[in-house]
Amino acid sequence: MAEKNRITARFSELAKNGECALVCYVVAGYPDLRTSQAVVEMLVEGGADAIEIGIPFSDPIADGPTIQEASHTALEKGIKPADALALALRVRKKFPDLPLLVMTYSNILARKGFEKFVVLSKASGVDGFIIPDMPVEEAEEYTKAASRHGLSTVFLASPNTPATRLERIVKATTGFLYLVSIFGITGARSNFEDYTLQAVKNAKRAAASKVPIAVGFGISKPEHVKYMKSAGADGVIVGSAIVDIISSSIKVKARMLRRVRSYAQTMKAACKQ
Repeated sequence: MAEKNRITARFSELAKNGECALVCYVVAGYPDLRTSQAVVEMLVEGGADAIEIGIPFSDPIADGPTIQEASHTALEKGIKPADALALALRVRKKFPDLPLLVMTYSNILARKGFEKFVVLSKASGVDGFIIPDMPVEEAEEYTKAASRHGLSTVFLASPNTPATRLERIVKATTGFLYLVSIFGITGARSNFEDYTLQAVKNAKRAAASKVPIAVGFGISKPEHVKYMKSAGADGVIVGSAIVDIISSSIKVKARMLRRVRSYAQTMKAACKQ
């Protein structure tokens, strides 16, 4: 197990208050690095409990069209993993207690070397990782490196993950378990099927008191937050809806930033209900 870090501490604190965590995702360098930082600041001002910084990747298989397009735009502008970690460091300096995660794909870590990437991330103020294409069966080198440096390894489970594999994922997970709410890729949606409710309950049962459960993919409205919380989720993860706000308001930066903050406030209010 990783040492108790900011992620673990924040989830624990929120649980005592009967709140679920609001985890917000941004693509590093979309639409540019300076704006990425401003978006993070507005999200935190609006009540985000944790920030997930996405490192742009050429083949983001878990992401829907919204995040794929943002990632592609960032890559075209030359954004590299080092830029994303530099962004993380600037965010860390501004928000010393903010839980901060990096979301990327395993090839980014493997190319740099797991140990080296973890060390660089730690030095940049990162608290943990979300690697959607990292199967738990092949993650030993990664989890050991993260554990040595006290960083969380957030693994993903889906609605159809078998119970035996879910137990293995829970065992390898620190920080929180990322439960994918739907079959498919990320993207804002209007509602959820009954299987999502059952998936949350199954994940909670498997996780017991070992790790909290945060639900992502498709969450974009306060009613989604309330639905997941009532099902037993300890947190919600919001990404595409935030990128949509940026994309739709990109020409007037001040208005876009106000919309981002207001959206975070609305979603965080639902976390407390």
